[in-house]
This record gives sequence, structure tokens and C-alpha cells, in this order.
Amino acid sequence: MLKRILDITQKKTIAEVWPNLELYINGGVSFIPYRKQFEDIIGKKINFLEIYNASEGFIAAQEKPDEEGMLLFIEHGIFFEFMPVEEYGKANPKTLGLTTVTLNKNYAIVISTTGGLWRYIMGDTVMFTSLNPYKIKITGRLKHYMNAFGEEVMVDNADKAIAAAAQKTNAVVKDYTAAPVYFTKQSNGAHEWLIEFDKAPTDLDLFVKEMDTALKNVNSDYEAKRQKDIALRMPVVHAMPEGTFTAWLRSKGKVGGQHKVPRLSNERKIVEEIKKLNALQHK
Repeated sequence: MLKRILDITQKKTIAEVWPNLELYINGGVSFIPYRKQFEDIIGKKINFLEIYNASEGFIAAQEKPDEEGMLLFIEHGIFFEFMPVEEYGKANPKTLGLTTVTLNKNYAIVISTTGGLWRYIMGDTVMFTSLNPYKIKITGRLKHYMNAFGEEVMVDNADKAIAAAAQKTNAVVKDYTAAPVYFTKQSNGAHEWLIEFDKAPTDLDLFVKEMDTALKNVNSDYEAKRQKDIALRMPVVHAMPEGTFTAWLRSKGKVGGQHKVPRLSNERKIVEEIKKLNALQHK
């Protein structure tokens, strides 16, 4: 929408159109890969605040622009339980109350509400950034992660690595998805990334190296699997043509603000679909 406004007004930045703009509220997906893009489009320093609002209830909101984590709304008609992600899928999974959660651990949110939900698993994974007061950050989805080799890469790890690599190579990432490349007789495993850039990196090979380094820095399991390429070799990255992910969403009947590209998958169905669609479009 902001780009369309610039097209209509023939202005270079949104600040020229709306000089009093001072707040942008975002939610639904991590803002980390997109922040630089929005800063450039807006053209002046403003506040960005994240909210966690869903059909099931209003869960949390960021209260300080310069502080990571959203304040958990514990008195808004929602009873919270937190399931350690390793419990997901078990017949009788353990859940924790607020008094027993810990920092820097991934949990699935389970809620009961005055609206009638009973021990409903929202599907999001969160991590506590503060216990007094309770603050959380969204780290991914229960079904969106990569752990084919024991690396336990969550969306939060991927977003941070993408953002770090983009900063180092003067790139702007529009969308991405990734999946494992399994072992063969000829080579060990890897992660395959399909990335669509709004602004391509100055050096794609450097982008890949920086992303790999950043993933090692934020995820010790990934670092261990990358050690001497024991289980994982360097990531395989494809820079995708403009419109790739929109075309894939359209093929699924999922174009619109409420539909998102799955960031990570533990199997290759989505990556193969996108690669096949891209090949057909660029014959």
C-alpha cells in the first residue's frame, strides 16, 4: 500500500506525504526482515510497535519501541498454559503455568478463554524475554521449523540471520522459505533457501556466508551440525524472480493480507512446488 501511495503521489518517501506519521503497528509475522525496507520507504525515524492479536484473543503488545518482547495480557479473559515444544504431539503433553516458565525456551501457547475455547493450541511458539513483567516474543509456528538433522532452526533464528545478512550486503528481503536437502551417497545434508529480494545483495555468496554465520551465532545446535560440515554443508540459496511468492500464493487461492508464506518446513513440498511453478513461468 505504501508503495502504491508513492506511485500515485510521485513522492520519494511516505514522510513527504504524511509528515506527521510517527507510529507503525505490525503483527502476524516477524518484522525483523522487513524493518529496513519500511524505514527506507517511510524516510524518517518513527516508532514501530508489535502486537499479537488473533481471532482467538488479544494476547500481547509491545509497550516500548526500543525493547524486545511484548507485554502478555494476563487479565483479558484468557487463561494461559505453556507447552514445551518437545511435548507437542505426545498423548499427554505437559504444560506449565506462568509461575514455572523460564526465559529463552520455546513454548507453544495453550489458551482457555471466556469466549469458549478450552485448552486450545494456537499453533504459535513463543519465548519469554522477561518474567517480571511477563513479556514474550513469537519465535515461529509449531509446524514451521527445520530439524531434519537435529539443528532445531526456528523462524526467529531464520529471521535474525536473514536480517543480519541483508544488513551486511545492503540487501532488502521481500519473502523467503526454506527446507532441508537430505543426505545422498554423494553429499551430506543442507538447507535450501528460496529468497525473493526487493533489493538484491551486492554479493550473493557473501550474503550466504553471513546468513550461515548469523545462524551459528543464534543457534548452537545449528552450529554443532555445521562443524566441519559433519551433518550440514553450506546453505544452498536461490535468488528468486520478483513475484515468485505472490504467484505461489495465488496458485493456492491465498492472496491477501491474512495469508503468509510458510518460512520453514521440515519437508520439501513447498520448496518443490515453488521451484516447479517458477520453472513453468520462466520457460
